[in-house]
Amino acid sequence: MGTWDVGPFDNDTAADFAGRLDDLPEQERPAAIRAVLTAVLAEQDYLDSDYAVEAVAAAALIAAQCPGGRPVDSAYGPDKPVPELPADLRPLAVQAIDRILGEDSELQQLWDDGGVNRAWHDEMDGLRAVLAKAS
Repeated sequence: MGTWDVGPFDNDTAADFAGRLDDLPEQERPAAIRAVLTAVLAEQDYLDSDYAVEAVAAAALIAAQCPGGRPVDSAYGPDKPVPELPADLRPLAVQAIDRILGEDSELQQLWDDGGVNRAWHDEMDGLRAVLAKAS
């Protein structure tokens, strides 16, 4: 995974996810966002980082539509607008972030290899806080 910063779209896998969203008809984008969140939650064993970074990107798109959420203005995010997303995705995104921050998560372990990466955790905590407040 090529990663250049701690933001939700600051890695190759999330940028690819954004491109796949852009390729979908607008009405299919909410289902694609839901699918990456549910894939993370369905994983009972070790959570692969590719699933996790897609879920973080999806959570950022959801949070952007919440009060206090930051717009997704990354050059690596979707180019096409994301339609209004169903409110029931908000608690799903919170659960996905909690799973990603758990013990059996490759993404968490990659960021914390050699010690806790405070910048990444701050990013995740901020994203989770916006989503939880709006849930």
